[in-house]
Amino acid sequence: MTATTAPLHVRATEATVLADGPTSLITLLADADVTGGALTANRATLHRGSPGAPPHLHTSAAENFFVLDGVLDVLVGEEITTLHRGDLLVVPAGTPHAFAPAAGESADVLVLFTPGIVRFDYYRLLERVYRGEADPAEIAASGERYDNHYVDSPVWRARG
Repeated sequence: MTATTAPLHVRATEATVLADGPTSLITLLADADVTGGALTANRATLHRGSPGAPPHLHTSAAENFFVLDGVLDVLVGEEITTLHRGDLLVVPAGTPHAFAPAAGESADVLVLFTPGIVRFDYYRLLERVYRGEADPAEIAASGERYDNHYVDSPVWRARG
């Protein structure tokens, strides 16, 4: 990790917004390559019925969730925690987790990876898969590159 040399200011009007399915938007705020590796930041806007993110883990970074609005269910290990507006949850590296809006709810979430992981191209891949421009197999094949490793969770599957 290297120190940043200048402050970083990302204006909302200049941030890239990607569609990750019909019910999810990802706003790209700051990737690790522009923060000196300090963090990666995005905003996940998950509308009612969004599947969110399936169970996965990161080996090199914690994933931090700050709920800006709405209600978010988060799998941490094999336990589901419900977060409400203003709640913060830090999921340590190596911990299986998943997230989606609670049943009948939506969620607007600031997501931070610490330290940062260069992963904006991962989100762009998700959008290309959603649009039919890339093969879904590319997501699984990119696990090492983006430190995104999918796992199974009977608890999350049972959530419905």
